[in-house]
Amino acid sequence: MRQRIAATVMVLGLAVVGCDEGVREDLVVTGTPPATPYAGRLDLPFRESADGSEREAEEGSGAAGRALECDGEIYRGSGGDGWGKGEGGSTPEEGLNAFFDMDQSELPDHGYRIEREQGDRVLFSYDVGGKTKVAVVVAKDQPDRPGWGPETNASCDPAELPASFTDSTSEEIWTDSGGHRVPTSVLSSFAGAEHCGWESAHFLGVGGDKDIRQYVRDPQGVLESEMLTSPYDGDVRMPADAHDTGYRYNDWHLWLTDDKATAYVRTSDGVEAWPEAKEFVACK
Repeated sequence: MRQRIAATVMVLGLAVVGCDEGVREDLVVTGTPPATPYAGRLDLPFRESADGSEREAEEGSGAAGRALECDGEIYRGSGGDGWGKGEGGSTPEEGLNAFFDMDQSELPDHGYRIEREQGDRVLFSYDVGGKTKVAVVVAKDQPDRPGWGPETNASCDPAELPASFTDSTSEEIWTDSGGHRVPTSVLSSFAGAEHCGWESAHFLGVGGDKDIRQYVRDPQGVLESEMLTSPYDGDVRMPADAHDTGYRYNDWHLWLTDDKATAYVRTSDGVEAWPEAKEFVACK
């Protein structure tokens, strides 16, 4: 759980980015600091995640993971890759910029706020509704790594990031019957990878880590039939025992039967039957 203290936030001796050549525009902004900023150590030890669980993600992301204020579980957390000679920056902001040069994760690359400075480390946070949803800790002059560079990072589920950002990424965020964004750990979908020739296909993951099912939309038959429990059908009658889950993505409405053997997706054109994959399908 995040360590926080009620205190007046001091003005840190770091300039807002804007004039450093090569640094992303508006990477760091003034922002509105919370009344109770993260108060824990920034030099917490960390280790690589073994199983991808929330506990492992928190331990693997050190102070960055503990600085998050997620509504649900930590989505991603890591540290230790660091930076090499010549990659470090001369300022903390350049160290943060280096993180986005090195890491290709789909995270906002501007709009971060300086939350805390402690010795040779600085915590940058990306806030949504006054809560930290992405945290990056940069450090200075680590062994064999001169200058400022990224040490640990962590983020909440993409559904907790603004739609204005996720709409520009490959993340497809569904909503529930109340219009609330559904965590991707509960429901996720994405288009097939172009480099596998699967761009006409679509994949839908339903359920948590312990009981996740993957359904496939394959109108052009680009996947091998052996991968699926039954063929995809783009025009079916909705089964009488199917129920509306309340989940929506654009004009897709997800319906399921009790056995969950097939996902029925109602669209503006009719009903599609997405078969379940025999095993989790991933493009390599």
